[in-house]
Amino acid sequence: MLENKKLPIHFTAHALDSARKRGTNQEEVRSAIQGAQWRAAKLGRIEAEMEFPYNGYWNNRYYQSKTVSPVFIVENEEIIVITVYCFYY
Repeated sequence: MLENKKLPIHFTAHALDSARKRGTNQEEVRSAIQGAQWRAAKLGRIEAEMEFPYNGYWNNRYYQSKTVSPVFIVENEEIIVITVYCFYY
């Protein structure tokens, strides 16, 4: 997969809402896109995944780490983030 991690990153409204509801932010999403290996996802999309220290509570449970996983496409010389997943452990 051809990676161009220096392209500008644009967030859809859905991606911003998903990130907020799932406990992450634009900075962590950008770090995942620019710092993790890209892999193919469903529907021709791309996914990256990066682990971050968390050491806090999410939904009344304590977690030491979280994984931020943005799903995006590359179109017209920019990265467009479609949605964001977070996994806590």
